[in-house]
Amino acid sequence: MLIKLVKLPKESEILSQKLREEARSLFLQRRSRQLLEDNELKDLWVLLSKHQSAQVNGDEQMINYEDFKKIGELGGSNCRHYFTPVVFAKLQNKDLQGRISTMTLFNYIMHKVWLHQTRIGLSLYDVTGQGYLRESDLENYILELIPTLPQLDGLEKSFHNFYVCTAVRKFLFFLDPLRTGRVRIQDILACSFLDDLLDLRDEGLPKDIQEANWFSAPSALRVYGQYLNLDKNHNGMLSKDELAKYGTGTLTRVFLERVFQECLTYDGEMDYKTYLDFVLALENRHEPQSLHYLFRVLDINNQGYLDSFCLNYFFRDIQEQMIQQDHKPVSFLDVKDEIFDMIKPENPFKITLKDLLKSGQGDTLVSILIDLNGFWNYENREAMAGENSEEPVI
Repeated sequence: MLIKLVKLPKESEILSQKLREEARSLFLQRRSRQLLEDNELKDLWVLLSKHQSAQVNGDEQMINYEDFKKIGELGGSNCRHYFTPVVFAKLQNKDLQGRISTMTLFNYIMHKVWLHQTRIGLSLYDVTGQGYLRESDLENYILELIPTLPQLDGLEKSFHNFYVCTAVRKFLFFLDPLRTGRVRIQDILACSFLDDLLDLRDEGLPKDIQEANWFSAPSALRVYGQYLNLDKNHNGMLSKDELAKYGTGTLTRVFLERVFQECLTYDGEMDYKTYLDFVLALENRHEPQSLHYLFRVLDINNQGYLDSFCLNYFFRDIQEQMIQQDHKPVSFLDVKDEIFDMIKPENPFKITLKDLLKSGQGDTLVSILIDLNGFWNYENREAMAGENSEEPVI
């Protein structure tokens, strides 16, 4: 059977566009009606409780396959596709009688319902209907989500656009490595970012968890506040000199120059979106996407690897900062040997991005080369480890 591919209507074909949008909206509404609602989930839990096996395994409620099939029939049409042999087999956990945990089954169904609900919700913003969200689609989604998140109630309305920009940037930085300007809905559902975002529905979310959550109000205000503090001439952009004050102010000059060479700038200055990428890369140096960003900066000749010349090119600035602080500079040859021993590249003279990722030490290498504080932390790692492991004297 031949499958006929339907072309997307052009932007000028307004009627076709409207017809397609209406058809997609009706499809999503129909899919939404097929999901279990809260009252149906409550009824399902009652059914599960009634049909559990006799408890012989502590307090855990279990269910056998016969009762599993029976509940699938009693639960109604929206329930049946959760009660298949495949699901039962998937949830097996070495029970001697071949049963599955009632709670595990219910949590599985709850998770599936949440995934489908979220996918439908995201798909409503998928203007093209191609299974991905563009930057503007994500912005609309998060902007309309803000009123449903109690933890963001305190944000001034004038800050909403900056909050949206901050939130969307994390999705794009980590889920759009090729910088296509769009993210697959499937990837959004598979990562933990939506969980972090929707955690903000919890009015009692502890302060420490909020501060560690990129999407929280304290985190967004912190990042934007830092940007404003760096912008000394208040033109809304950051120059190299202004960015040099980032963090503890110990990032090297040559690293910052490379950042401005490799990243999108406007008349030699960095805007807020580019700054967010910079922050996400530095705050998550162990992540593959961050290492990809930083490797591109370190690879001064765009040759796909770092050699002794590249390493020395960056480490010279570390040595200069040591001299400025009246410290005896560490020998580059010693550092180079340590780096190659640490990374263990396939080619003993070249370090590729693949080598960095495989070694699990990519963040350490980056810190040694771009940040004096990062180098000192590495240089004094044994002393610091000793201090942390010392038992308190009573």
